[in-house]
Amino acid sequence: MLTTTLSFQNMHQHGDLFVNLLRARRKSFIIRNNWRLPEAEGMEFDQYDTPASRWIAVHDGGEVLAGVRLTPTTARVGMYTYMIRDAQRGMLESIPSDLMDFEAPVDPNIWEASRIFVSNTVPAKLRKKVQGDLMYEMIRTARSMGAQKIIAFGPAVWPRWIGRLGLKAEPAGRVMELDGVKVQVAVMNLDPRLH
Repeated sequence: MLTTTLSFQNMHQHGDLFVNLLRARRKSFIIRNNWRLPEAEGMEFDQYDTPASRWIAVHDGGEVLAGVRLTPTTARVGMYTYMIRDAQRGMLESIPSDLMDFEAPVDPNIWEASRIFVSNTVPAKLRKKVQGDLMYEMIRTARSMGAQKIIAFGPAVWPRWIGRLGLKAEPAGRVMELDGVKVQVAVMNLDPRLH
């Protein structure tokens, strides 16, 4: 099992990994969760998959087991910034604008984590390892990009996920149900003394 951080600059070095990540996202978000998201040729993608982002994949033999997208909160492409902020600004129909308890930051030291998933094909005995590999690579990558905090929009089970890994995050908004899936915004401080 490998963990790889992809960017527009290095994805050509990793064969079909980026395509396989987008296919795994489609299986997790469109097929399993029944979310209405953009898709083409068996892949899920959106306006936040830009050169500013990084994608982390936990994979084994070409199969993507888990993934997350990291985007700086300073990102801007046309009218879009990053998912949490754009939702808060009322630009995304599918996500309520009151998803956070405070104004979404625009700060080079804060990155957003979104499209967090673990494939339902991962056996129970491997889930903790897969989750750990994903979270630790997310933290490593974010720190390497200068992040001091990660603001995440993902499954509301995050306290259980990261607590078992010895990590900590604070809720930054209410638990919401989107198309039958409970999600929540959380903030993780990346201070090395905490992790």
